[in-house]
Amino acid sequence: MPDAPKTADPMIFQVTIQGTLADVWQEITRTDAPIPAFFNNQMHVQELKAGSRLAMRTGNGKYTGVVGKILECEEPHRFVHTFRFTNFSDPECIVAYDLKEVAGGVEFTLTVTEAPEGTKTAKQMKQGGTMIVNTLKSVLETGRPSFGTRMLFGLFKVLEPFSPKQCRSEHWPVDGE
Repeated sequence: MPDAPKTADPMIFQVTIQGTLADVWQEITRTDAPIPAFFNNQMHVQELKAGSRLAMRTGNGKYTGVVGKILECEEPHRFVHTFRFTNFSDPECIVAYDLKEVAGGVEFTLTVTEAPEGTKTAKQMKQGGTMIVNTLKSVLETGRPSFGTRMLFGLFKVLEPFSPKQCRSEHWPVDGE
């Protein structure tokens, strides 16, 4: 039996956000609008509970960039799910969001584990983790992402029609669809 692919070391991204646990939790688990910290994708899920499938979709819902299954949902402290980019054939990894009250606000920790070393997923997660935590901080403290991030979102919208066909949302239903 071949050896399992080696996984990259856990990737940990952390930031302290001036805000409340409830506000941070609401922002990372919202389903009613795009989540700027998650590259302006909107979470689609039947129910926020362990076992539910989730999909991160473009604002208009036409394309799905990420799919996964919720592993833990302990409001307002911990949210964990599997994670797979729909445009890569890489195995899934695990993403955990931990929230902890500290002096001055909330310590937010994003941890990525089980990403196979050398994959496109591992590379994207290494690059995207810092943007996720910084955008979350900016949104909760100022009400919006940085100017550069807003420009990037505009570019994403322009390029959306060129998304691979395998990313169309009809290929990635969530529970109950």
